[in-house]
Amino acid sequence: MATWWQLFTLAFVPLFIAIDAVGLPPIIISLSEGMTVRERQKMVHVAILTALLVGLIFLFLGQIVLTLMGITVGAFAIAGGIILLVQSIRNMTSGRMMDAVKEEMVAVVPIGTPLLAGPATITTLLLLTSQVPLAVVLEAFVANVLIAWAICLGSYRILKVMGQGGVRAVSRVFSLLLASIAVTMILKGLAMSGIIAPLP
Repeated sequence: MATWWQLFTLAFVPLFIAIDAVGLPPIIISLSEGMTVRERQKMVHVAILTALLVGLIFLFLGQIVLTLMGITVGAFAIAGGIILLVQSIRNMTSGRMMDAVKEEMVAVVPIGTPLLAGPATITTLLLLTSQVPLAVVLEAFVANVLIAWAICLGSYRILKVMGQGGVRAVSRVFSLLLASIAVTMILKGLAMSGIIAPLP
């Protein structure tokens, strides 16, 4: 019989890969350009809370919610990718992702979802519940969210070192990276929906 640690690892690792917390700092830097320290911290807190709530909803009611609303995970991926693509294009063209007074909006979309609690995370949660006890999956998910929270807050140290000028320059490059992530998300959604062939 598998031990708790083995089950936890079995749930933690795929969720860690799906959430991809290590890749968050460039995105946080790009999306928080022009914000004050307090606004950035608020953005991170709202984003993490959003991801936690979305993840918990799908963990306990995922398949029921999707079925009742007639939404597939593939459609969710396409919609999230389009929103993310629009956000990144806006940042590259206007030089600002959003007005500072609306940091809650970018915290919810696209950071909270679909970046943190996106199609990959939702699909992973749904699959894990059929393989690992629900309590263990819940613990693994919360642990990953806490790690993501720490990494997001840590990205502000990078901002301090780079300064506003450096952040503004690098933000454009990271916006291109964000657009690439969005396109990949759209393609995966199309593949999951059977519209195109599965990606290699």
